[in-house]
Amino acid sequence: MNRTTGSRTAGTRTAGGRTAARTTRPGAGTAPPRRTDARRPHPAPAAARRRERERLPRYWFAERLLLTLSGQRPVHWMLGHTLGVAYDQLAVLAPYAPLQPAPPGRSPAVRHCDEFRPSPGVIEAFARIAAGDRLLALAFRLEHCTDQRWRCSAVELGGTRR
Repeated sequence: MNRTTGSRTAGTRTAGGRTAARTTRPGAGTAPPRRTDARRPHPAPAAARRRERERLPRYWFAERLLLTLSGQRPVHWMLGHTLGVAYDQLAVLAPYAPLQPAPPGRSPAVRHCDEFRPSPGVIEAFARIAAGDRLLALAFRLEHCTDQRWRCSAVELGGTRR
């Protein structure tokens, strides 16, 4: 940019192949100036945060258990993801749809899920479930099986084993 006139000079090719200086107005036919300041915050969109959460086994299972226990999915949907005792626990709990909200309420959602790893290949997780105006607790145990898949081996709802 020329400091005295406030204009830019750009090279253009002439018919003879030589480069000649051309004067243009600032910003004429160019993109607006870009901000290169690295201090600008970049919040992750909600969809990106949701995808990141779904990569974690505890959130993945919490969402699937929520859908089963709220009556949105049948129990057999969890058949390949649970071990025998946990499937039996789900079969007893699911017909009552304990996480189903009251009729005018919103559909239930996993608010937060955390884990404790008592030993390698084992995750004991808990989730806070918002169902209408209620906040419920869901606890479950995941085991890393020989086929390298996580499977649910126990389910507790509301602090009592069912």
